[in-house]
Amino acid sequence: MEAVFRHPDIGEEYLTPEGCWILESWNTSVDEAVSIARARVKAGVTTKLHRLGGITERYLIIEGSGVAKIGTLEAHRVGPGDVVVIPAGVPQQISNDGDSDLVFYCICTPRFRKAKYEALE
Repeated sequence: MEAVFRHPDIGEEYLTPEGCWILESWNTSVDEAVSIARARVKAGVTTKLHRLGGITERYLIIEGSGVAKIGTLEAHRVGPGDVVVIPAGVPQQISNDGDSDLVFYCICTPRFRKAKYEALE
């Protein structure tokens, strides 16, 4: 792999069926090992329950606050600086119970692919 600078275009942010906005920061077949996306959940929104087959995901919370539900674990409050690790195949959901957007980076290994996404509701 070669060195590269990537400047995501905010105009490419899109709303997912699960209810959060995604801006792909890094997701390319040149780097199958990892993908990075900025997620944004609006105030009062809870994403739909889903899981990623064969992909471990990590959330790095940047702004806002919320509650993450991962598998059978008790729901847990999250805020700036927190990291949430979601093993491959484990159901996940996050709620924004704050007054402003909940913003976090999703770091997936191997990289995210739509075919690996499974809606659970």
